[in-house]
Amino acid sequence: MVKVAAVQMRSNGDMSANITALERMVGEAAAQGAQYVQTPENTGIIQNDRALYRASLHAEQDDPVVKAAAALAKRHGIYLHIGSTPIKLDNGLIANRAFVFAPDGPKITTYDKIHMFDVDLDNGESWRESDTISAGDRAVVTELPFMKLGLAICYDIRFPQLFQAQANAGANVISAPAAFTRQTGEAHWHILQRARAIENGAFLISAAQGGLHNGNRQTYGHSIIVSPWGKVLAEADHDDPAVIYAEIDVADSTAARNKIPNLKNAREFKLETIGGGTDKA
Repeated sequence: MVKVAAVQMRSNGDMSANITALERMVGEAAAQGAQYVQTPENTGIIQNDRALYRASLHAEQDDPVVKAAAALAKRHGIYLHIGSTPIKLDNGLIANRAFVFAPDGPKITTYDKIHMFDVDLDNGESWRESDTISAGDRAVVTELPFMKLGLAICYDIRFPQLFQAQANAGANVISAPAAFTRQTGEAHWHILQRARAIENGAFLISAAQGGLHNGNRQTYGHSIIVSPWGKVLAEADHDDPAVIYAEIDVADSTAARNKIPNLKNAREFKLETIGGGTDKA
């Protein structure tokens, strides 16, 4: 058994204030015995003003969130998973990048969000992540002493093939730390999280942003931990900052996959599209 935690935040445009919140909440999780702690997408900053956003960013080696996270992991002796924070790239674009740090501080791995949130929602809400974010092209599974962890970020949750690939590579815990909009969260958050856990016979841990950011962006919250059988083990049933916990045993993933061996039973197939009408003179 291992105790895991998901940190629900309300990040804003002040990176220093976000780091202070990160330090406090990760410290709280560690004090409660969590050995793995996950934070949400955009832990370091949420800022809709594009000029201010760009001006706040750093290359990875200089990023204050990355430095703070490495120090936190070492201070508390935990595996710390920063769900993502924006990183300035040499090509002028930005990586929406996740980090996993070891208990002695070093970075274990990173993951850059693959799927860009380019959508037009009701009531005029529109997003074009690809205008500023450089999409990743590699899926990641990282092996920790007590789990094999698949990394994903927010909109990735709508692409089941990513998680199936991770499960087939041995992941028994998957993740999708997020900054879901309130509109899409109310409609789809819970069913997507539970579906990915069930499909892959894996625990799912998704820390979320929640509430009103900078007075003009609202996220759904409801950070969640789900069992391989689809049971919600813990949830922040609101959008306020919070830490949620669960004790997990990855043997439950093996048991779920033995009961429903859909990963083993998957087959390759051909797809045919066949017309049903007839030509008329």
